[in-house]
Amino acid sequence: MAALAGGVRWRWRTSRIPRPSVAGSRVRLIIGPANSAGQGFRWARAAERLAGVKAYAFAIQAPGDRFRFPADGRVAALDYSRNYVWRRRQRRDVESRFTHVLLESGRGVWRGDAAEQIAGLRRAGIEVGMLFHGSDIRTPDRHAQLEPDSPFTDGWYPETEKLQRRTAENHELVSMSGGPVFVSTPDLLDFLPEATWLPVVVDPEPWRRVATRPPLERERPLVVHAPSRRGLKGSEAIGPALRALDSEGLIAYREVTGVPAEQMPRLYGDADIVLDHFVMGGYGVAGCEAMASGRLVLAHVSERHREVVRAAAGMDLPVVEARVGDIGDVIRTILADRDRYRALAARGPEFVARLHDGGYAARTLSAFLGADRAAIA
Repeated sequence: MAALAGGVRWRWRTSRIPRPSVAGSRVRLIIGPANSAGQGFRWARAAERLAGVKAYAFAIQAPGDRFRFPADGRVAALDYSRNYVWRRRQRRDVESRFTHVLLESGRGVWRGDAAEQIAGLRRAGIEVGMLFHGSDIRTPDRHAQLEPDSPFTDGWYPETEKLQRRTAENHELVSMSGGPVFVSTPDLLDFLPEATWLPVVVDPEPWRRVATRPPLERERPLVVHAPSRRGLKGSEAIGPALRALDSEGLIAYREVTGVPAEQMPRLYGDADIVLDHFVMGGYGVAGCEAMASGRLVLAHVSERHREVVRAAAGMDLPVVEARVGDIGDVIRTILADRDRYRALAARGPEFVARLHDGGYAARTLSAFLGADRAAIA
């Protein structure tokens, strides 16, 4: 039972919430509950490329979610936070049906103290690891020291203090709990050097299928920026230079937000240039999707992170380096030497195939899962 405003009481309809389960196999993994950019789902599919592994991606469904990234099962945010009946059932299901758990963003696969949950799962004989995506572990004060264009300086980003507290709590959780820790992008190794980089995963086919023309063939190239969080992408800072280029007739600039996941391949496939991050120092899912489409990607990726990527991929990251202060000049350089940058964009699909199609992620997860990394489907 649950109490609502005005004293009305009603019974939680727990039966409507899918129960997490995987077909019988030696290794049964559950990942959740963040599923940021659908990555929990993608990592679950990557894990299943290992022999003897089945995986389940569980996500909290936020009210008004416009993106609808895929997941194997969802629970409404209200149920996650207040439905005690579901919580007890979820705990029983996880402890009885899974051999491995990856907790995302310092949160449990049911609501409760994450450290206690980790300890309890391990007492039940379950292997537990943690996985972080970005703002959940990227400490703002440390980032401000590393990146000159950091949004966490001079009170520019309004949620800086909130993020400082959240990341401090998650660093303490990592320290207390021990065990394997993964991060989704190489720049996060600055904040958790003991972690293992688990590259983000994209399915290349939808992006490749809609890219029907090479980039930079139009006289006035289409430049697309689709920020999920404008303050952490540098959108405000790059906007004036891009709008100036648009006004000159050199490019057509389009900034879009709130596009459902299934519509993104067509959006990127029609672009010539895709803009990713400019103030954080790394690259993410959007950049990988654009590279899979054969588009030219611009971002600020620090050289120390490019070195990590180069060592893993055996090739340079095919992303044009651009900072907030020079993005206009970088685009003018591209327009003056289109053949060179068209060739760079053409390396994107190969790069994604090497690092971001799920095979590398599967090999990365193999040690945690006790699976044979040589036997990848």
